[in-house]
Amino acid sequence: RGGSTETSRALKYILHRGFPGGRNSSVPEVLIIISDGKSQGSTARPAMQVKERHIIVFAVGIKFPRWEELHRLASEPPERHLLFAGDADDAANGLYSTLSDPVCTATAPGCKVESHPCERRTLETVKELAGNYVCWKGSKQPNAVQASLCPFIRWKRVLIKHPSRCFRTVCPDPCDSQPCQNGGTCVPEGLDRYHCLCLLGYGGDVHCAAKLGLECSVDLLFLMDSSAEVTLEGFLRFKAFLKRFLQAVVGQDSPMSVGVAQYDDDVKIPIELGQHKDTFGLMKSIDALNFSGGRTLTGRALQYIAQHGFRSTPVFADVQDDLPRVVVLLTDSKSQDSVAEAAKYARDQNLFLIGVGSSFMRAELTTVTGNPQQTIVYSDPQDLFNRIPELQRKICSVGNPEGCQAQSLDLAFVVDASSGVGLENFLRLRLFVRSSCLHFIINRDVTQIALVIYGSKAHTVFALDTHTSNSAVLQAVDQVPFLGDSASAGSALLHVYSDVMTVQKGARPGVNKVVVLLTNGGGMQDAAAPAQQLRHNGILVFVVVIGDTERDTLLRVAGSPNYLIHISSFEDLQYYHGLIIERICEEAKSPVNLCKPNPCVNQGVCILGPGSYRCECHGWEGPHCETRVLRGDSPRSPALPPRSHVQWSPRSLQHFSRALQRSKRQ
Repeated sequence: RGGSTETSRALKYILHRGFPGGRNSSVPEVLIIISDGKSQGSTARPAMQVKERHIIVFAVGIKFPRWEELHRLASEPPERHLLFAGDADDAANGLYSTLSDPVCTATAPGCKVESHPCERRTLETVKELAGNYVCWKGSKQPNAVQASLCPFIRWKRVLIKHPSRCFRTVCPDPCDSQPCQNGGTCVPEGLDRYHCLCLLGYGGDVHCAAKLGLECSVDLLFLMDSSAEVTLEGFLRFKAFLKRFLQAVVGQDSPMSVGVAQYDDDVKIPIELGQHKDTFGLMKSIDALNFSGGRTLTGRALQYIAQHGFRSTPVFADVQDDLPRVVVLLTDSKSQDSVAEAAKYARDQNLFLIGVGSSFMRAELTTVTGNPQQTIVYSDPQDLFNRIPELQRKICSVGNPEGCQAQSLDLAFVVDASSGVGLENFLRLRLFVRSSCLHFIINRDVTQIALVIYGSKAHTVFALDTHTSNSAVLQAVDQVPFLGDSASAGSALLHVYSDVMTVQKGARPGVNKVVVLLTNGGGMQDAAAPAQQLRHNGILVFVVVIGDTERDTLLRVAGSPNYLIHISSFEDLQYYHGLIIERICEEAKSPVNLCKPNPCVNQGVCILGPGSYRCECHGWEGPHCETRVLRGDSPRSPALPPRSHVQWSPRSLQHFSRALQRSKRQ
């Protein structure tokens, strides 16, 4: 309303008129004064009279208030009744905190009032000596003046801070216990309620608990360690984990194909695959499992399960049992026999192995699974139960491709097989390539994989269109030889450019193309130019270098730090597996230039159209300029488009590419 600040008159009005609409004297009276504390008259007497009438006074300062006056206005203790409107949330909480005790007693359970240091800020106008200046004064002598030095004063506004203490009410957040599982977001509703926002696929439970539905159907066999090394306590822990996992992720009315085996010196399958059709019966059978306590022969157990674990009949007689076969190994003790050959034998039988164990078992579990991404380790017994969602995701990644696995991709691995790498490290690189291939669906329509090894010269082990299944690729990778001569990464990348990533050798137009170079960094001096040629042709180059090398040279080959992955040792390569696959997957989803690499042969020019391309030919004709024009050919009707100007969409050109490859092989 404007005008002067007459706080004393406002207080006298309250004293005279009382609280408009107020109730009887049994109800506490609370007065909230919002002011800058710069009243035109004295507020001391009316403020004292207000307090004598047992009115609780809160003084709320605005702008830069005069806190001395607000102190006089506020009830005792002043630090609990002085608030600052500039910190609105804190002021409101402070008001609530003070009113909660003793005026209001309905404080929420678990809440408490806490004090914390704060500041009271104000602006004061102060005098400041600016210096001395010459001035003129009168003199005792007539008609004369006297020069003198006079002080010069100026007024200055100063921000003054007064240390104080503030009070606020702190209540426990209902989301502090992190009740939402599987990446769900907890949203509080008041002081004691919440709800979970679940990720896609986990919305069937209030806490986003995982559920395996029909879209995640597998033949699932748990192989439990029952040896003396794991101890009775560890065996009972695995039983409890198994029960909780199945209760959490398997629906009551879902058709199940779950079995349980246990091993020590011997292997038993007390719960055959598909034996139980309901969760209750399965739980009773798990409760009946007994600890045996013999030696830890994990290798023998894997061999036995690969031969005898999946011979049961399907759950329904009219359904063919061609589901993915998953073995979950639960162990917490080192094997007393070799696991490498037995695990490889099991994987060759198309068994998908997942290893679960404590952190010191990581290396052996990785040997069993053949892939660090299929290994689950826990830090303490309670942490084991926190791994239930992770195990569910790994089981459901089999036979149900998501993301990268379902994207069309032409992928070439270029592996350094020179003497600088050495035979032992070359075998590690070969194992890395093998494990990587397990992440993709290999066929003509989804992912095609080529493998090139190099020393001083490059050799194509198999081309993009050579193998059409995962098993064929894995078998071919296992047979890759070690070369052992000097290294030339440049000749290898040039070989990929001219003889691997071409339409004639199976590369598909309209499909993302990635080259992964695995090297110890030797022989990279001549690699920058061919790597740039590949990038210019729309082919991404990842450089994975192991060991100490010169970074500048590697950056020129990779083209960007984003495509350079440096690993300290060959032993650590397995731990970067997930990162490298993730980066490949990101590129598989990026937009594609249909003209890179050039699908037109015989110097044909690729011309992009909306969602398609065409080849402009000179002396050749056909969709990709593959047919020579013979002299004397009869001219085409003007009503028909020239052969060299046919428009091709990505889907139709893939079908044509496959037909062209079949005709070349015939």
